[in-house]
Amino acid sequence: MILVLNKDITKDQKGHIRNTLQDKGCFVREAEDAGRNIIGALGKSNLDVAFLKSLPGVEAITPITTPFKLASRQWHSADTLAPIGNVLVGGERIVIVAGPCAVESLDQALTIAREVKRYGAVVFRGGAFKPRTSPYSFQGLEEDGLKILAEVREQTGLPVVTEITSVAQADVMMKYVDAVQVGARNMQNFELLKCVGRMGKTVVLKRGLAATIEEWLMSAEYIMSEGNDRIILCERGIRTFEPYTRNTLDLSAIPVLKKLTHLPVMIDPSHATGIREKVSPMARAAIAAGADALMIEVHHDPDHALSDGPQSLYPKQFGQLTRDIYVIAPVVGKQLDFDYLDKAASTAKWQDTNGHSPQRIAFLGELGTFSHKASLQYFGELMDAAPKLNFRSIFEAVKSGEAAYAVIPLENSLSGSIHENYDLLLEYDLEIVGEITLRIVHYLIGCPGTRLEDIQRVISAGPAVQQCRQFLDRFPDWKIVTVNATASAVREINSSEGSSDAAIGSKEAADIFGMDVIEEGIETNPMNFTRFAVIAAGPGSRKAARKSSLVYSVGNQPGALYETLKIFQENHINLVKLESRPIHGRPWQYMFYADLEADVRSTEFSPILNDLKSKTDFLKVLGSY
Repeated sequence: MILVLNKDITKDQKGHIRNTLQDKGCFVREAEDAGRNIIGALGKSNLDVAFLKSLPGVEAITPITTPFKLASRQWHSADTLAPIGNVLVGGERIVIVAGPCAVESLDQALTIAREVKRYGAVVFRGGAFKPRTSPYSFQGLEEDGLKILAEVREQTGLPVVTEITSVAQADVMMKYVDAVQVGARNMQNFELLKCVGRMGKTVVLKRGLAATIEEWLMSAEYIMSEGNDRIILCERGIRTFEPYTRNTLDLSAIPVLKKLTHLPVMIDPSHATGIREKVSPMARAAIAAGADALMIEVHHDPDHALSDGPQSLYPKQFGQLTRDIYVIAPVVGKQLDFDYLDKAASTAKWQDTNGHSPQRIAFLGELGTFSHKASLQYFGELMDAAPKLNFRSIFEAVKSGEAAYAVIPLENSLSGSIHENYDLLLEYDLEIVGEITLRIVHYLIGCPGTRLEDIQRVISAGPAVQQCRQFLDRFPDWKIVTVNATASAVREINSSEGSSDAAIGSKEAADIFGMDVIEEGIETNPMNFTRFAVIAAGPGSRKAARKSSLVYSVGNQPGALYETLKIFQENHINLVKLESRPIHGRPWQYMFYADLEADVRSTEFSPILNDLKSKTDFLKVLGSY
């Protein structure tokens, strides 16, 4: 059971509670969940609830109804983030783990690692100890394989994960790898589970060939009972009577696990299907179902692989899969970030020179806004949030150095451009260094118990109101009140009295403020996406950019704009956006904002940029990214 402690509990009172529980034979775990300080009393079912509730410092008692205690949502309601090196599994970004089934040589491992990293993998997998059905099959390079994995990490920057098959391997695993995998055959090897629990490294726990979800979570409980909550649950297919695939991939386990446990979920479609052409469809389906990560087997020469060649993707097939995942991920509220490792390395350096403080990111509103969510998906969960009241204060924060970066919305697929930010980009000498597209799903949110028929007033940000206009038009008597951000609207109804107020905002904001969702998906069109720009005081890294943004003006004569567009056409440059904005103080004269699929700061583009300058009265590069 869970003992919820008073906020003002003393150290002596907490010690007395722990001692009392231990005297009764309980395993005692202390944690913080949803802002509450809690103590878990595990291992005993006959405790006197009334007695425990009477202990000084105890506010409430909550039973844990599942046999798996520490792995349950009742113990820890928020999602757990499991680190593998600088990569966090379980957050806003999809994590791709890729590599060969087995490490065969340094050349083989490095060749594959460089390919999968190029296509978007952020963790390298490879077996050094191979448990095989036949004793005559390749059993792995053992410690030599671990040394190769360490060399791969050194040369590519990819953290590495490999399978541990015996308690005796713990010491060498600690020496060489970032995370360990417990294979399907060892899911109920309880001595090994307790061992990896004591190691403290992140554990990829694969589901047994015929294990139920509850048995799988009880195996995770073994690891957690040793003090290690860095666990990733990996579904890799279960044994059924179906002969057309190697195993049967249980995608239904994903939503079940998301309801039952806080641990992140990884899917291994390679071992599940055992057939190369089946891997990508199942990987795409796994992301659509809500998986946090994928583990994909890739080999540059699968016909000569020493293990599982028929299920290994060629590197180019893997590249096409990651492009597909990049498109699918925003639909389910996630991102596949091809620059994940570069950002992680940059963040680490920034922390070292700034007193070990995470990067400070400015955005509009407060925690729980869509701008906050976009910031998390771009920079990761270790970012230092710096919410601001308006867009100008965001630009000022970056200009002054108060924030390292800012995330600002530029356009929405339903309500159009956010013109104020285009004007501020012209006014301030800041750079666009990146962009991110977020699917916007709006929720009608109210105080607990609020019903649709109770609502008299709806509060939200102006763009959210526009995006939900069709839904709101069904209730003409509702009074619409606008605020600067959706999360601010949720905060306002949280502090209001009565149940006649509602807000339009994100599910995250509803969770933060403990509000109820009254209606889900109230935006006029489900194809509702907002494009956010990431801005900084100076240019980003000078690796090749895929896109650039410009603003320019032309003379007031026939064909002046056409002459600039002709330059793009003649040089085969795709113009993905062109928008005009009035020039302040000069009626009926306009600036043109253009987004190009080109790196305008590259040496190759320099003659084209000079040609463009000759055809314009004013030109400013807003950024290449």
